[in-house]
Amino acid sequence: MNQTKLDNIPKRLIYEAYLRVKANRGSAGVDEQSWQDLERDLENNRYKLWNRMSSGSYFPQAVKRVEIPKAGGGVRPLGIPTVADRIAPMAVKMQIEAELEHHFHPDSYGYRPHKLAHQAVAKVRERCWQRAWVLDMDIKGFFDTIDHELLLRAVDKHVSESWQRFYIRRRWLEAAVQHPARVGWVEE
Repeated sequence: MNQTKLDNIPKRLIYEAYLRVKANRGSAGVDEQSWQDLERDLENNRYKLWNRMSSGSYFPQAVKRVEIPKAGGGVRPLGIPTVADRIAPMAVKMQIEAELEHHFHPDSYGYRPHKLAHQAVAKVRERCWQRAWVLDMDIKGFFDTIDHELLLRAVDKHVSESWQRFYIRRRWLEAAVQHPARVGWVEE
């Protein structure tokens, strides 16, 4: 991908994405860099990210895989990107979310803005009074087994900026994962 297709990334977008990601906090990724570390040279770090994204030379580091214990037993795998690598996807999310939002069913609550688990529970309670049946679905492993070609067709249809499609397709869906090992990390 050449630079002219990526050079329309606004610097202000990276700053606003940084502010949103910072508000979420979160732990360090594989590089062990904390928020305090990033902010020691914040202007330079944000500029470097924007510059790399604009030139097409931005590659996210591997995602740190950790296992979170489940209440009923077992574990849920969780991927933790580096602090800096959370900013770029947030920038894309901020720009495409409004366009994608109107394609979702009003009763879809997962990973949506202004949609909370409590609202979903309230909707279930409301529906219990309207129907005498329950549909129970388990999407265990959904993100591990999603058809990437189908996902990318949806991205191509609904994401208009070429730089956004480029990073979704060529960087984030192909990102490496580091699993914990007895000593250090094993990259996949």
